[in-house]
Amino acid sequence: MNIHEYQAKELLDRFGAETPRGGVARTPAEAERVARELGTNQLVVKSQIHAGGRGKGTFTNGFQGGVHLCKTAGQARDLAAKMLGQTLVTHQTGPAGRVVNHVLVAESVEIEKEFYFAVLLDRATGAPVIVASREGGMDIEEVAAKSPEKIIREAVDPAFGLQPYQTRKLARELGFAPQQMRAACKLFAALYRCFHDCDCSMVEINPLVLTKGGQVLALDAKFSFDDNALFRHPDIMALRDVGEEDPREVEASKHHLSYIGLDGNIGCMVNGAGLAMATMDIIKHHGGEPANFLDVGGGATEEQVTEAFKILLSDPKVKAILVNIFGGIMKCDIIAQGVMNAVKAVRLGIPLVVRLEGTNVELGRKMLAESGLPIASASDLDDAAEQIVKLAPKE
Repeated sequence: MNIHEYQAKELLDRFGAETPRGGVARTPAEAERVARELGTNQLVVKSQIHAGGRGKGTFTNGFQGGVHLCKTAGQARDLAAKMLGQTLVTHQTGPAGRVVNHVLVAESVEIEKEFYFAVLLDRATGAPVIVASREGGMDIEEVAAKSPEKIIREAVDPAFGLQPYQTRKLARELGFAPQQMRAACKLFAALYRCFHDCDCSMVEINPLVLTKGGQVLALDAKFSFDDNALFRHPDIMALRDVGEEDPREVEASKHHLSYIGLDGNIGCMVNGAGLAMATMDIIKHHGGEPANFLDVGGGATEEQVTEAFKILLSDPKVKAILVNIFGGIMKCDIIAQGVMNAVKAVRLGIPLVVRLEGTNVELGRKMLAESGLPIASASDLDDAAEQIVKLAPKE
């Protein structure tokens, strides 16, 4: 789950991480009120969508840029009027863009130096790691590719957390002067506490800034959370903005299905993430294009299978479906019955190939063959992919 920048700011404030003063607005009048309450002539109005590159984005109404500086509350109101309700297109949104429903009105700061700072989960060690760089405000992947020596990494022992000596080490390596060390270390510690206590998979601050007045601030923040831990955080769950998500992904999450939409025309229904990735790869190997990643899990019910079919068919690009199930926890005859019932329930009108393997596989295949339904059975994954690519209409 991701959250908006203004929500990230509220979370950081809760943990004592210094951020610029500001507030969210949903109407031009609210933007004017927030700007007036800030009592400064150094203001910034920032569009709030779940995508980067907002400052260089373009609105479909022709207005350029989703981030603008201004000096008066009236100007903040006028900028908000040009952004709210409009679609902002950036390099991360794709051509469809995202509708801006909120703007963040904040105090702008005079920046002396920009840094990159992130707390991530290192998949290799299963432990947190700090990734930092003096090259803030830039794409960190670009920095890593062109100047890897500028990337600082500091592993954190999850049993002890980020230690004071580590925050001082990071501050020195980032080049903070002695008089700035205390503020920098305080901010680093607050960011780690936020990462740990909120069960985050990422807290990214880009840029983290040193102002000309000597403040160390988290200027822009991006959060990602461990979805499996969100049950412990109903307050964070309440921050979810489903309007920023693919409606199919939202619907899938309601039924405990993992779904990601892609650009192809062959719908995939698989149990297990690794098997789903292999299924997509072999479809491409045979010249087809997968339309999605859909993992129904090892213990999928008949209801979940039916809902999965509905989600696949809600994509107008899907012209054929491949079901690839390994019957481990669930037996193949139970899976076959679920597929047959789902096909009847949704009145499937496009080609369907089913590959079953595992417990009671022969019985499952027999049930599909004798169902009288337009279901093609495959002997193995390669056969299934070859069949579905041939059956799917060519673009």
